[in-house]
Amino acid sequence: MSTKVVMEALSPTMEEGRLVEWKKQEGDAVSVGDVLAEVETDKAVMELVARAGGTLLKQVVQAGTTVPVSELVAVIGEPGEQVEAPAAPGGDGAPTPAKKPAPKAERKAEQGTQPTPDENRPTSMPPAPARGPAAEGNGQAALPQKPAPAPADRSGGRVRASPLARRMAAERGIDIAAVEGSGPEGRVVARDVEAARAPAAAAAPRAATVRASDGAPYEDVPLSQIRKTIARRLAQSIGPIPTFYLTTEVDMERAWDAREALLAAGGEKVSFNDIILKAVAMALRQHPECNAWWQDDHIRYWNEVHLSMAVAIEEGLITPVIRHTDLKSLREIAAEARDLAERARERKLAPEEYTGGTFSVSNLGMLDIHEFTAVINPPEAGILAVGRMAEQPVAHGGAVTIRRRMRLTMSCDHRVIDGATGARLLQTLKGMLENPLAMVY
Repeated sequence: MSTKVVMEALSPTMEEGRLVEWKKQEGDAVSVGDVLAEVETDKAVMELVARAGGTLLKQVVQAGTTVPVSELVAVIGEPGEQVEAPAAPGGDGAPTPAKKPAPKAERKAEQGTQPTPDENRPTSMPPAPARGPAAEGNGQAALPQKPAPAPADRSGGRVRASPLARRMAAERGIDIAAVEGSGPEGRVVARDVEAARAPAAAAAPRAATVRASDGAPYEDVPLSQIRKTIARRLAQSIGPIPTFYLTTEVDMERAWDAREALLAAGGEKVSFNDIILKAVAMALRQHPECNAWWQDDHIRYWNEVHLSMAVAIEEGLITPVIRHTDLKSLREIAAEARDLAERARERKLAPEEYTGGTFSVSNLGMLDIHEFTAVINPPEAGILAVGRMAEQPVAHGGAVTIRRRMRLTMSCDHRVIDGATGARLLQTLKGMLENPLAMVY
């Protein structure tokens, strides 16, 4: 008897997934737990695994297709079994008989153009959540696309590239083997493909609005899963949440000296962002009324501090979580933050690594942003926006002198945090950053 394979909810917030690449072809033998395909969720590229053994009789959707959760994507059954599967989502609905298993030699030739099984795959596979219909899926589907072939690299092996980079290169006619990768271990990522087409674009007049090289006045790019999620979450946050903002300026001279001393001592490299994360966690421990979730009919005040840190990735933003941040040393925070950020950019985070935060920190100081306001990540009640550290002439000790200063802006959900409540948290945070020894107690 045949078994239906559906698009599973591979993350807690997933409503639809884009099937990036089939790892098993029609006619291939399949065992329970085998990876059938790679799927782009709203947060990462994850694996869709087989829940039954047999032969892959039918691929219902093509690589590149966006499929709502719980929709059929493939059929597994006995070798030679004749089954009928409905058309791919967005098709005419006519049943299509299953193909007979291809000859072994033919399948081997087809598979020769596919990436190796370990390429572009998360290092670990989290357990798949229970199947179920999406809460609000809009059912939109991207145009089906053929999977980009994995070309040989300059040394005769295969090019290491993200699925998005492969798709972009295939769509734009770029030889990905000729693109220099800037990702970990030389992996080609989307920004490298963008840069590869930049010289042609540079030849156009500066005032031109043309992005494509064919003379078209514009280029429509389908929304990625993460960009759809960002758009939906921002609408959920800005619309219904009554937000107010508090800004303070911090003298960072002592924090600067403390970091210089840590760097001189060797060991794990500590950034100013790591110091800020530690200080925020310690301040939240003193002000648990800001370490909270809005839950519609109640407020959940957390006794544990799990800081979400905003990380920019190829197609948007993700917030990996440092668990029990207040209980970890500065060097532990530095090591974990670096690891989470690297794997976030590679889309290799497991769902439990980017959910469950109790408060967020977003830092744009390294991009020379002086001050900004960040959007609250519900159900959290607050987020801290960190601006750049800059030398400024200030009055200090009865004289005008040059000091390193930094602005912090806290976005507060007024349903949970009142003005004075948020101000007290910022006051404590400022005291810790201006006197780092306050964090050691």
